[in-house]
Amino acid sequence: MASQYDTYQTSLTGRYCSPEMSNLFSQRSRHSTWRKLWLYLAQSEKELGIDIITDEALEQMKAHLIVTDEDFETARVEEKKRRHDVMAHVHAFGQVAPAAAGIIHYGATSCYVTDNTELILMRDALDLLIPKIAKVLHNLQAFALQWKSEPTLSFTHLQPAQISTVGKRAAGWAQDLMMDLVELERVRTELRFRGAQGTTVREEPLIQKSFGGDHAKCDQLNELLCQKAGFDECYDISTQTYSRKVDSLVANAVTGLGPTVTKIASDLRHLAFMKEVGEPREVGQIGSSAMPYKMNPMRSERIASLARVLQGKAANFNNTHSAQWLERSLDDSACRRIDVPEMFLLADSIAITLQNVTEGLVVFPHKIHSNIMAELPFMITENIIMRLTAMGVSRQEPIWPDLDNMMRPELYVGRSAQIVDKFCGPGGKLEKKLEPYQAAIKGAKAAELNV
Repeated sequence: MASQYDTYQTSLTGRYCSPEMSNLFSQRSRHSTWRKLWLYLAQSEKELGIDIITDEALEQMKAHLIVTDEDFETARVEEKKRRHDVMAHVHAFGQVAPAAAGIIHYGATSCYVTDNTELILMRDALDLLIPKIAKVLHNLQAFALQWKSEPTLSFTHLQPAQISTVGKRAAGWAQDLMMDLVELERVRTELRFRGAQGTTVREEPLIQKSFGGDHAKCDQLNELLCQKAGFDECYDISTQTYSRKVDSLVANAVTGLGPTVTKIASDLRHLAFMKEVGEPREVGQIGSSAMPYKMNPMRSERIASLARVLQGKAANFNNTHSAQWLERSLDDSACRRIDVPEMFLLADSIAITLQNVTEGLVVFPHKIHSNIMAELPFMITENIIMRLTAMGVSRQEPIWPDLDNMMRPELYVGRSAQIVDKFCGPGGKLEKKLEPYQAAIKGAKAAELNV
């Protein structure tokens, strides 16, 4: 029998992402959700008067909502014959729920289960991801407040520019990430259900054959399905699929994390090079096989690497949306099977790693001060000239007695500490944004990396 080491395994599930996100996008989770949707459909149709659906059928469906290994094998064999994954699983479900075999998927199209499941999985994935982003923001908030008054060199063009503070820089990271949180919250709030629309949204089979021409019952059916699946409402217009614009909007929010975290990780890598800020290090961690003393920022490098792949996903979703001919085409299927799970697995992996980094950042004040003092004599020249002018003396005359007092970095941080307090402190925008997540933040465990 082949070992797991004999076939390709994605590094996302093997090394980086959480078990919860991996389980959510597993085959068992996906196809068990299909079964739940078939149950919701049968229950709703029965409530609306379709009397061929029996209580026995519903009970058997309820008893077999989790797809077993044996069920997967049954579906695999059937799909090889039928070349249709949904009908293969309809068959497998009917094998273990024989009283329901004739009414499973009644009046539905394949996208009733495939598309509605995708919406459920994306909703649940956002519910896993958003609190993790909030936890990272909480870490950055605490770090920014702790170091709000610590002078540091700021850089433009990667050249020393002015004096800022360590906390002010971190507050800038937090502001960007808070923008991402807002976008993630927005797409989560606006996510809708596809419902039970037909092949091109006409719903003719249900209207004419099951509901006796009663159009209102189609709306009632969708309302019942939304209630059971946990959505507020359905999209007003769908064809066989919900519009792939939805995927693009979700992807733009999720992949938008990529540039933000790359900026944070890149800054940390530069700061590690200057030996001003370092990543947390584990006992026994080796920097290099040949140079064990090295303090490589490997976690920030991992974030940048994963984010590079995540950012590229946005184009895939936009290309898929733009290529849906007329009412739909199937060239969205194979790529979405890959892109939707991978997008969330990547974002989850990044959030975990960034949480780990921000929980243990190490600041080296003496090195920061040393770097400042190497540049400060040049930076204070404008202040020297202004001082001479204020004294009414020639700007070419030295003022040696005043120079020592002017060589204090804290004189040049401006409003950095006040800006941090305003954004990160009590009553600030970040604190208000994090209020709904306090329980999740307090209950969050320290992020542990597999490797």
